[in-house]
Amino acid sequence: MSLNDKIESVRGLLAGYGSVLVGLSGGVDSSVLLKLSVDTLGPDRVLAVTARSEISTPGELDLAARVAILCGVEHMMVESSDLRVPGFSSNPPDRCYHCKHHRFSLLRQLAVNRGLNAVLDGSNQSDLGDYRPGMRALHELGIKSPLLECGLTKEELRQLARASGLPNWNKPSNACLASRFPYGTPITAADLTRVARGEEMLRALGLVQFRLRHYGETARIEADPEQFALVTSPEQRTWLVNGLKNLGYTFVTLDLEGFRSGSLNKAIAPLSPDRPPSP
Repeated sequence: MSLNDKIESVRGLLAGYGSVLVGLSGGVDSSVLLKLSVDTLGPDRVLAVTARSEISTPGELDLAARVAILCGVEHMMVESSDLRVPGFSSNPPDRCYHCKHHRFSLLRQLAVNRGLNAVLDGSNQSDLGDYRPGMRALHELGIKSPLLECGLTKEELRQLARASGLPNWNKPSNACLASRFPYGTPITAADLTRVARGEEMLRALGLVQFRLRHYGETARIEADPEQFALVTSPEQRTWLVNGLKNLGYTFVTLDLEGFRSGSLNKAIAPLSPDRPPSP
């Protein structure tokens, strides 16, 4: 199918829903979905909702609010204390399932209260290439993923976002802060704050695509190899190491393989995208 055919297919699904609640993370996928929903149904039949919790960053929340304003649609923030969700803070391999089930249960109830016919999320075709146990939660709750259903890829969504004037069209992919913790490592509010502050330092150095992986006393930095010099030049390296040690890390390492989205999933591969590992 051509990109135009895929867009028309999405519009057909949206028209069939009649009214929708869009889970808006601030990423490009859910932003394009929101724009298509408003363009198809009109702003009065669309509600954008963003979950706010310990694993959110202020930048993501601000971006979600900007996108909603640009689309001219009502936007709500709902509190989601993910650390209190059973099966989340212990960080099992199916952590994302518990988080998604909790968050989208809240969104589904909100949709019922507001008389909206469907709850949508921004999953797309490119998401099928990694382990994503949260998809099982979406299936169980009846959440709709029209971008995925119509075969839209991440690159196509970036094209649409750019053409639509969305401010995040070229925003690097960014999973939630919990993804910085190896499976089995407990997730705490203090360590989430430490990771967030550490990544602010990496961003200040000029890094674009990166992660700070949390291994207790060790901070493992993943970055684009072409930007290694921003981390390893003597003055910046000293500033970064001292800053991360002030945050409580004892050791600071640079992963020579560079940034890989979902690199911590390698420890549990191979698994299907929607199937959690056996207990």
